[in-house]
Amino acid sequence: MEFEERRKILIKSLKVNGISDRVLDAMMRVPRHFFVPEELQDSAYIDLPLPIGYEQTISAPHMVAIMCELLDISSGMKILEVGSGSGYNAAVMAELVGDKGHIYTVERIPQLADFAKKNIKRAGYKNITVLQDDGSCGLAEHEPYDRISVTSAAPDVPRPLIEQLAKEGIMAIPVGNGEQQLVVVKKDSKGTISYKVWGGVIFVPLIGKYGY
Repeated sequence: MEFEERRKILIKSLKVNGISDRVLDAMMRVPRHFFVPEELQDSAYIDLPLPIGYEQTISAPHMVAIMCELLDISSGMKILEVGSGSGYNAAVMAELVGDKGHIYTVERIPQLADFAKKNIKRAGYKNITVLQDDGSCGLAEHEPYDRISVTSAAPDVPRPLIEQLAKEGIMAIPVGNGEQQLVVVKKDSKGTISYKVWGGVIFVPLIGKYGY
């Protein structure tokens, strides 16, 4: 079966999770097999996380969809991603923000930053910038961000990420060691912060100054 057909079957299966057509359409346009190690390409359209080396994973498609849904991403937004991994999540968000938006994604591990850059270039995205740094500190250079997506679990919500979130912005971040919760952080027009727990998740730990 060709990759595109496998992708269609995967996206159809995600519809039952209450994911919007807009997010599903974005995921349909991203060739996930470009973002996994070559030896795992046959598993690219199974709804599971996959190892990408260095004790890191590419998130399961349903979790990528849920995170994008919680972030309520619109065209033209500027987004910070903490933890590039293979670049797949950034690619899905790049589809959602369109040509007028931009994704800044920060990866701690140099080899994975290079892997993400290669994959993103292969897939043809021009609106994604990959940087190698400590993502737990955010990326002050381009703040504020309309949305922040954190793809690894922190002991608490890092203060720099709260500071770099724009007013009326949204952040999705896994929090906790062992039992993790996906937390949605919102900043209103006055700068007041609110927190809402979505539910239990399993992510790799966030390593860095404000991580583990």
